[in-house]
Amino acid sequence: MTELPQARATAPAEHVLTLDCPEAPGIVLAVSRFLVDHGGDIIDNQQFGDRRDGHFYMRVHFAGSVGADTTQTLRREFAAVAASFAMRWHLEPVAARRRVLIMVSRYGHCLNDLLYRARSGDLPIDVVGVVSNHRDHEALVAWHGIPFFHVPVTAATKPDAEARLLEFVDSLDVELVVLARYMQVLSDDLCTRMAGRVINIHHSFLPSFKGAKPYHQAHDRGVKLVGATAHYVTADLDEGPIIAQEVIDVDHSHTADGLAAIGRDAESAALARAVRWHCEGRVFVQGRRTVVLR
Repeated sequence: MTELPQARATAPAEHVLTLDCPEAPGIVLAVSRFLVDHGGDIIDNQQFGDRRDGHFYMRVHFAGSVGADTTQTLRREFAAVAASFAMRWHLEPVAARRRVLIMVSRYGHCLNDLLYRARSGDLPIDVVGVVSNHRDHEALVAWHGIPFFHVPVTAATKPDAEARLLEFVDSLDVELVVLARYMQVLSDDLCTRMAGRVINIHHSFLPSFKGAKPYHQAHDRGVKLVGATAHYVTADLDEGPIIAQEVIDVDHSHTADGLAAIGRDAESAALARAVRWHCEGRVFVQGRRTVVLR
């Protein structure tokens, strides 16, 4: 007697809902009721009410019913809830991967780290291209099977270079640009047009140790901490809302080159965390600061 194959269980669809709005009674109740009414089962929930600013933030990871139009249906029907609280909100499948464009100059440690993490599945991103003003990392990018775009930049060609960048953003449907030690300052106009969509990394010695060799300056001053800061890019150079920071203890026994090596590790770690948190919908920008629901 031949046994009929058992029906294969279908995993429920998982989504992430992120929202922020002015603080008001009933927000959590309204969101919870919506999820219950739509067969949602909360897997993870994080929230924060900022009493100083009177603002509320929430990120909910939930499982629900399966269907081709589940995401669209949930978005359409949640809109009424969002409108009643003046919410800024996003609802995405948990498996959604962000389309990322990386920009780099000659220092390749952050680029290499991001490419490895993307290739291994450690980051929820698809690197759709790498832009550089030098050709140093062209072979590495090609090995990963990713398009490499060489865009030299001088004072005279900077407007054209930025115009090409915007073309890449549009043609490749880029959701996030990551400056992985890209040693060019973006114009105020570009920063404004790409607000909230560009992440940069720099050493945390700024503004005390500016210039080409900050770690050597730090060594001369006998620093006891090496750090890095990942932040959103704004027209105020290196002063955009901070997403992630990394700090490592050092002492008098470290050489300047040793501090630079430790700094590279800090920069790679901070940038990877910032990219992850942004792409997982954990970062909320509020003025000059961020709220990160980890």
